[in-house]
Amino acid sequence: MKVLVIGGGAREHALCRSLSLDPDVTALYCAPGNAGIAEVAELHPVDALDGAAVARLAGELGAGLVVVGPEAPLVAGVADAVRAAGIPCFGPSKEAALLEGSKAFAKDVMASANVPTARSYVCTTPEEIDTALDAFGAPFVVKDDGLAAGKGVVVTDDLQAAREHALACDRVVIEEFLDGPEVSLFAITDGVTVLPLQPAQDFKRALDGDEGPNTGGMGAYSPLPWADPKLVDEVMATVLQPTVDELRRRGTPFSGLLYAGLAITSRGVRVIEFNARFGDPETQVVLARLKTPLASVLLNSANGTLDVEPPLTWRDDAAVTVVIASHNYPGTPRTGDPIEGLDEVAAQDAPHAYVLHAGTRREGDAVVSAGGRVLSVTATGKDLTQARERAYTAVSRIRLDGSQYRTDIAEKAASGA
Repeated sequence: MKVLVIGGGAREHALCRSLSLDPDVTALYCAPGNAGIAEVAELHPVDALDGAAVARLAGELGAGLVVVGPEAPLVAGVADAVRAAGIPCFGPSKEAALLEGSKAFAKDVMASANVPTARSYVCTTPEEIDTALDAFGAPFVVKDDGLAAGKGVVVTDDLQAAREHALACDRVVIEEFLDGPEVSLFAITDGVTVLPLQPAQDFKRALDGDEGPNTGGMGAYSPLPWADPKLVDEVMATVLQPTVDELRRRGTPFSGLLYAGLAITSRGVRVIEFNARFGDPETQVVLARLKTPLASVLLNSANGTLDVEPPLTWRDDAAVTVVIASHNYPGTPRTGDPIEGLDEVAAQDAPHAYVLHAGTRREGDAVVSAGGRVLSVTATGKDLTQARERAYTAVSRIRLDGSQYRTDIAEKAASGA
C-alpha cells in the first residue's frame, strides 16, 4: 500500500522509518517532513492543520492509508476530513481527540469510566484557582486545559509560580500531586479492540537529575526492568479498555493511538493524562523494539478490523533515545545552526544506533537546526546498559553549536537503582 504520514518531527521520522522497513509499503510519503525523513520518504508541502488540503494531497498521491502524527491536526479534525474523502486514516476524530485537547473533558470521561486518576478542580476564575491551590497544597500541579505542545504543565512548590501559570490559562485543571515513577503506555485501538504496546519511560525535565523546566521530553527508554510484569494487563483492564468503551458509549468512538501517561503511586496506578497520538520521544524506543510490521496494524485500526490482527511480537532488545536540543530550549530556541556528524553515526554506529530528526531542515548540502528538539539519537542493545552506551557514543559524534542533552537517560534503570 501507499502510505502518507502527516507531521515533521522525530515521532514522524520513527513512524516513517518503521513503515519504510515494512514489505507491504510500496510507496511512502510525508508532509511536510524534515531533512531526515527525506531519506526514507518522499516529502510534500502541506498545511498539516488544513484537513481539506491533507485529504486532497492523499487523493493525488493515491494513498491507501494516512497516518496523522501530531496532536494539533487531530484536534483540528484532519482525520475526519481524510475519512470523509474515503481514505483510511489512522488517528481519532476531532471529537474523540478532545481526550487530549481538553484536560477537563478527559477528567469527565475518566470519572464516567471509573478510571483511577488524580483528584482535580477545573478553574476559570482567580477565586476558583486560589481555592484549588489551597485545597491541595504543595507540590502544586497546574495544567492548561488546552493543547500546549507538552509544555502546559507546571509542577512546583512555589505558590506564586503556580498561581501565575494558572492565571495565564483560559481554563485550567489543578490537581493533587501523584507520587511514584511515571510510565507511558500506548495502545492501538479501532474503537472496540485495544492492542497495547510495550511501556516506556520518558524524561520531561531539561537537566540531569530531573532538574530544570518541563520540556516536550529529553529522552526515553524501554523496557522498564523495575515495572511489575502484570502492569500492562492491569492498565488494559482499569484504564485503556474502560476509556475506549466509554467513548464508544458516548457516540464518539476513539480510533487510533491512545496514550496513557501513568503514575505508579503508593495507592496504585493513576492516570496523569491521555494523549491522542504516539508520544515523542517514547515512540522512538517503542518502535525500535516492535517486530510486527507496522502498516497492517495501523490499517486495521483505521478500518475497524483490529480484531483480526495477531498478537504483536517484540524484540528482546532494549532501546534508549537521547534528545539533542538547541541552545536555550525550552525557552526561545536558536535555529539555523549547522549539524555535523550525522554521516559518522551512519557509517560507524548503524544498525544498532541511528539518528531520528525532529527540528531539522536542509539548506543546500547542509542540515541545520529548525526547532527546539533537534535530533533523537536512538540505539538498541541486549540490555539497557548496552543500549545507553551505543546511544551516547552516537551522541558524542554529533556537533551542533550550543546544543544540550541529558547524560542520565535510563541510567538508574540500567544500574538497577
